Amino acid sequence: MAAPTFRRIRPALLATALAATLAGCISSHQPPVNETAPAAATAAQAPVYPPGTGPSPELPAPVSTAIPVVEIAPAVGWPEDGQPRPADGFQVTAFARGLDHPRTLLVLPNGDVLVAETNKPAPAEPVRGLRPKAMAAVQERAGAGVPSADRITLLRDADGDGVAEQRHVFLDGLHSPFGMALVGDTLYVANADALVKVRYDAGATAIATRPTRVAGLPAGRNHHWTKALVANPAGATLFVGVGSNSNIGENGMDEEVDRAAVLEVDPAAGTRRVYAGGLRNPTALAIHPRDRRLWAVVNERDELGNDLVPDYLTSVAEGAFYGWPYSYWGQHVDARVEPQDPSLVARAVVPDYGLGSHVAPLGLAFYAADALPARYRDGAFIGLHGSWNRSPEVGYQVVFVPFTDGRPSGPPETVLDGFVGDDGKARGRPVGVAVDAGGGVLVADDVGNAIWRVTATSTGTR
Repeated sequence: MAAPTFRRIRPALLATALAATLAGCISSHQPPVNETAPAAATAAQAPVYPPGTGPSPELPAPVSTAIPVVEIAPAVGWPEDGQPRPADGFQVTAFARGLDHPRTLLVLPNGDVLVAETNKPAPAEPVRGLRPKAMAAVQERAGAGVPSADRITLLRDADGDGVAEQRHVFLDGLHSPFGMALVGDTLYVANADALVKVRYDAGATAIATRPTRVAGLPAGRNHHWTKALVANPAGATLFVGVGSNSNIGENGMDEEVDRAAVLEVDPAAGTRRVYAGGLRNPTALAIHPRDRRLWAVVNERDELGNDLVPDYLTSVAEGAFYGWPYSYWGQHVDARVEPQDPSLVARAVVPDYGLGSHVAPLGLAFYAADALPARYRDGAFIGLHGSWNRSPEVGYQVVFVPFTDGRPSGPPETVLDGFVGDDGKARGRPVGVAVDAGGGVLVADDVGNAIWRVTATSTGTR
């Protein structure tokens, strides 16, 4: 397979930095997405998917290198009047600026928006060894080396003009919070080490009471620390996405118990179980508005070459196994993993939809509003944080995947880009996405420290 052509963002880092990366996953994976297919395309024409994307991406042979590729756009932030570039038919405004590493979003029933300002927990012990120190240096270069604010901020757009004029510290003193879910009058927060809950009163701008612990979550080394969260619409349980503690199990499988999985937590009993496994790093979870099925975006493994392995969007079935670490994209065995488990490989589920290799999807929201043209209804907006283990870099975009009858039904389309300037430096990096009360798409930007709001132009044709 010919190597895909991508926009060059910046040259590779010096060899001294390359030694850094053996297991890490600073951001993860893949290719800039297809600019929207021409409206004149007919149903008879087969859709054209960019390399590494779609339901059946072509998978090249693995490429092994003595020194992993480490290339990442250095983070500089936005100038005062800077903002990302919307695709034709869209416009973008700043819903809020001046935040502290915003990662995930939750829109409350009254329209208020909760923002988790958070980052990886500080290590329990001083960082030792060449690899961890080098990885920390690369994280800092990428804008991910800041301390965690450990809080949730409430943003309120009281006058409905698309800009949050009110900002309140809603809940603080947390431990690297990431996922948030509201069930009735209970707000659940997935910290890096535990699921906690607190009572929420409609319209409240702050919560003074301390959260109570619901259930512990895998922590320790926390190679992948984020804990995605969504309520199970079928019952009084919650789904939690937990990433692996390694790239391919190199830290031992005893460190992977209840990891690389979607867990189901029963808050009444305080118990958890593996709902589905073999998902290396399920960074965002969402329920499809039509059939109420669970979907996830997943960051796949590194160090198999520029074009392996595609990160993906997939429905998540109870009891299913998706391959990690033994195989990828079904039964493609990862020869680096020893010992293998042929029985698990044999039942590995092929993901629904590739998003491109190393694009690092970190946000997922299905569109169930009416403010955008009808073709966006039920489709998925996905935040691609951007790659580190690829040259040239890819991702750094928000993309849209159309759905028909509850399934992905066409090539991915770029909605928002321009996060990396012509100088190769990152002004921003998209993370979580959400749909607000007015039907706009909100995008958390953890390098630009902003929340962007994407809406349709009045004259847009899309």
